[in-house]
Amino acid sequence: MHDIITALMLFAPPNQGGAAPNPYIQFVPLVLIFVVFYFFMIRPQQKKQKDRESLLDNIKRGDKVVTIGGIHGTVAGIETEKKTVLVQVSENVKIKFERSAIANIEKQETGDKLATKE
Repeated sequence: MHDIITALMLFAPPNQGGAAPNPYIQFVPLVLIFVVFYFFMIRPQQKKQKDRESLLDNIKRGDKVVTIGGIHGTVAGIETEKKTVLVQVSENVKIKFERSAIANIEKQETGDKLATKE
């Protein structure tokens, strides 16, 4: 029992007879944590969202797209409100999708494709 009391006395906070610490100093770690969260999580997510909105705003007829469901097709038309997109999947099949369902626009190569060597 004596050992427990001695251990508790060793870990007891020292008696501070001086002035109380500045309360604003206690908020500095919280502010630093918020700054880290902002620059490493919030700001990149906002940039990613802005890039996605730009991608969806620039969809035009003839673009090759991939939907979030994995369907590949070509944009056959865009509704006047720009909320839906008509995607041609095959020769006689056209499917209407919400613009938000477009995952990405495939980059089309310009010029001739490289021939494979046999």
